[in-house]
Amino acid sequence: MEAEALIALAERVLAPTYRRPPVLFTHGEGMYVYDANGRRYLDFVAGIAVCALGHADPGVAQVIAEQARRLVHLSNLYHTEPHLRLAEALVAHSFADRVFFCNSGAEAAEAALKFARKFARLRFGPHKTGFVAFTHSFHGRTMGALSVTEKPAYREPFAPLIPGVTFVPFNDVEAARASITEATCAVIVEPIQGEGGVNVATPEFLRALRARCDEVGALLIFDEVQCGLGRTGTLWAYEAYGVEPDLLTVAKPLANGLPIGAVLMREAVATALQPGDHGSTFAGGPLVTAVALHVFRRLCDPAFLAHVREVGEYLMARLRALALPGVKEIRGRGLLVGIEIEGDARAVVAAALERGLLITTAGDTVVRLVPPLIVERAHIDEALGILEEAMRAALPSRPS
Repeated sequence: MEAEALIALAERVLAPTYRRPPVLFTHGEGMYVYDANGRRYLDFVAGIAVCALGHADPGVAQVIAEQARRLVHLSNLYHTEPHLRLAEALVAHSFADRVFFCNSGAEAAEAALKFARKFARLRFGPHKTGFVAFTHSFHGRTMGALSVTEKPAYREPFAPLIPGVTFVPFNDVEAARASITEATCAVIVEPIQGEGGVNVATPEFLRALRARCDEVGALLIFDEVQCGLGRTGTLWAYEAYGVEPDLLTVAKPLANGLPIGAVLMREAVATALQPGDHGSTFAGGPLVTAVALHVFRRLCDPAFLAHVREVGEYLMARLRALALPGVKEIRGRGLLVGIEIEGDARAVVAAALERGLLITTAGDTVVRLVPPLIVERAHIDEALGILEEAMRAALPSRPS
């Protein structure tokens, strides 16, 4: 009864911005979470691609406990070792020369857009303010991030948004080249779109964006909030393409559930900034950056990344061999997988929940699988057995 009362409490005290199922989760361990009735669920959502190391990871818990006894918050008025060590590690393992810390992926997008505007103003003048983004993009729900997010349902209730944004069909090389002009200050793109349907950029597309940005003096921003940090089997999604950005946004798995975001940038971008241009009270705090440093070091491990590639290939092969009902396409890379179906993806999610599997959507007709990166083959077999049952239950039967 206490769980039911708490769920009812949500209806009275929370802003109605989410649809949540009537389940109250209490704890987790590894690949599983448990509700108030003691029922176990296999987690293929991972907090929306956040809990890369799963739930209640002992190493993460130990770092939290140790750092909490030392120093939790000091603000960006002062230096602490954890945020400096984390920045050092991010720079050492990426294209970047500098790092700006924030608290979420949306904040990282906001910062990247601001930094691009400042860079363009100083380098080229006040006329160069335009942004190019892409269909099915998702960069966050704050006003700047929302302005470069294409889905009308997200945008329209909050219009007018920031002007000067042009949306171009994703993976359309010629349309992108035509839309990136001398007035463009930056192009923002997800190498693999998560929320928009798990759409994978082609190498030709990202190479064309890089070349065109160089031609007109625009900055190239990669949003790797969901597809970065090992999710696709390489530390950064851009590595598989051989194309480097000027700025990169990162967040979700960096601290395995504690709120953190970051913008990685080249030195040329950083030189456009000065004290007071941007800031955050909580960003880069010693507790969250100590945890993030621990997580990042583990995600960088070549053996860990090889594991992600191996189980990701296994997941994709098993999905394609299942011949699931109503499936139009299976796409993705590593452990970011989308299943486009002929039907309502939310119905499949609900049917899976009833059967003890957590999955999510990526639009109305795409089921998204983003398990913790510690997933094993046995977990995949268990999940796909449940998923097959859920899809057969949720989708209308079709004549053979």
